[in-house]
This record gives sequence, C-alpha cells and structure tokens, in this order.
Amino acid sequence: MTFVLHARAELFPALSATGLPADLAHFDTTYLQGNGRFLIARNGDQIVAAIGYLPYDGRFPQLDYQHRKTVEVVRLFVLPAFRRFGLAGRLYRALEEMARGQGVEVMYLHTHPFLPGAIDFWARQGFAVVDVEADPVWRTTHMQRYL
Repeated sequence: MTFVLHARAELFPALSATGLPADLAHFDTTYLQGNGRFLIARNGDQIVAAIGYLPYDGRFPQLDYQHRKTVEVVRLFVLPAFRRFGLAGRLYRALEEMARGQGVEVMYLHTHPFLPGAIDFWARQGFAVVDVEADPVWRTTHMQRYL
C-alpha cells in the first residue's frame, strides 16, 4: 500500500492531501477478501509496479453497463526506471485473466490526458474511449473493454 500511496502522491499531489482513499484504507476487505483484485510486480524485494480492479460502483451516470458484470481498473503505477519494458501490459493482461475467471464482462477505467501516454497505453490494451468530460482541468477520459 505504501508503494501506491507514494505513486498517487507523485501523480496527483492535490489528491494526496485529501486523505486515504476508501479502497486503500480497507485494503484487506476490498482486495483480499472482497471482489476486488490487486497485483504487484517486484524486482527482488522492491515493489516496482501495481494494478488492481474493483467492482464498478456506477458513480458516473453517463455510463450504463446494463447489469453487465463490470469492474473498474485502478491503481496502475510503474516506477519510472521500470517503464517501457512491457511490465504494465503484462500486469494488465494478468488482471484481465483474473477478471475473466470471475465472469467479468466489462473492464472500465478512467484516466486523464495529462498523464503521459496513458490513453495510448490503454488503447493498445484494447480499450476504447466512451466519454471525455468537459472539465478543463481533469478532462476525465472514460474507457472500456468488453471481454
């Protein structure tokens, strides 16, 4: 969890001051005992990458998954020294296999254009943009992939 908190603070400094997100505050019940999943990659004893998913909670009214089993991909972080080697893609594919095993029908995520390469990365994983919010700062970009 420390790895994710540091990565989150680096990417979203303003958000790191708002407190601990609920999924991280209740990591065990969310990811280990609940319907979420979380993967990490290590280099020796060091965590160098992470990714997870949670059941999608329907909080974006413009998205309607019509009762399809949908999860939200969250917390993809890779340390800068370990980027550009395909690690994020391998982690995502492993997460997708876990989702398929749970009967998930749709993988959903949102990202932002100011995160270098994020939209292109997810497009290469088979995700399609389904909505871009008009907010001039965040321009939250919603993406999905049907399994």
